[in-house]
Amino acid sequence: MRKLAVFAATGFGLGLSPVAPGTVGSLLGCLIVWIMTALRLPLAGQIAVCVLLAFVCVPVCTAAEKELSLGKDPGRIVADEYLTFPIAMLGLYGEWMQHAWLMPLCFAVARFMDIVKPFPAYRLQSLPSGLGITIDDLVASLYALAVNHIIFAAAMRWG
Repeated sequence: MRKLAVFAATGFGLGLSPVAPGTVGSLLGCLIVWIMTALRLPLAGQIAVCVLLAFVCVPVCTAAEKELSLGKDPGRIVADEYLTFPIAMLGLYGEWMQHAWLMPLCFAVARFMDIVKPFPAYRLQSLPSGLGITIDDLVASLYALAVNHIIFAAAMRWG
């Protein structure tokens, strides 16, 4: 079971990328958004799936961190990036199909927020195991969600 957790936590191998493993692994989040868009989930359904993904992320990352024995939040664990990315696009799932620039923009904003880790995200990563691995990305995704909605609203108004 731990081997499966490591496989999922490393983004099915994408987190093993020698260059920017967090960004490469995050690309799976785009696939999740695409699937959720194809399912035409209403906002409540999108939120429910995002909550479920965040809850699943904690034990997966905990098991992988223990199995890999590489210290706190090793870079090859990317489940926290790809499982929280859909949060950064809540309410915009249908929009990116009509505006091709939206998904790459949301992805870039989410990666920026994950790297910068605005308060309190940076402090939250000190929580133990999978909770600490996941919670900072969840908070960063909420910041990205706000920025993405602001940018989209501005673009629709003035674009």
